[in-house]
Amino acid sequence: MLFRMNKIILIIFISLLCVGCDQMTKFAAKNLMDPGSVTSLLGDTFRLQLVNNKGAFLSFGSSLPEEWRFWIFTVFVFIALLILLIYYLFSKSLSLLSYFALSLIISGGFSNLIDRILYKGIVIDFLNIGIGNLRTGIINIADIAITSGVILIAYSALVKNRDRDKYKLIKIFPNN
Repeated sequence: MLFRMNKIILIIFISLLCVGCDQMTKFAAKNLMDPGSVTSLLGDTFRLQLVNNKGAFLSFGSSLPEEWRFWIFTVFVFIALLILLIYYLFSKSLSLLSYFALSLIISGGFSNLIDRILYKGIVIDFLNIGIGNLRTGIINIADIAITSGVILIAYSALVKNRDRDKYKLIKIFPNN
């Protein structure tokens, strides 16, 4: 269990790192890349391609009317991130891994929200990762932070449930 001040220090550190890296790479992509051009790196493992994403992850919802996108991807996301931040700050029973994961999710979410506010509903995406035909969509550093946080939350929940089940078996069969 982390004390509130330690949680605040953790989320500030992760946010500065995540938002800073994400916004700097987006700024570089916007200013150094031509829309539509593709640059292949490390044997085509990484592709750099500037995309203005009106939707969410993998352009989901990009065909919605502009007003709907504003309410869903800006207002609703802001409220959801605020609720998640409050939960993060006042929760007393999460593991260090869960706090770290939530810090990644919140930081990545706010960084993409900064884009939506600065660029009138658009998020800057520029990175495609993969091998051969097995590839991600075109993403950014904030998307990687959010996805990593979700994976860590799932892992943390699985470990916690596995440990809980292990202790249940011990109580049911104390001689084993």
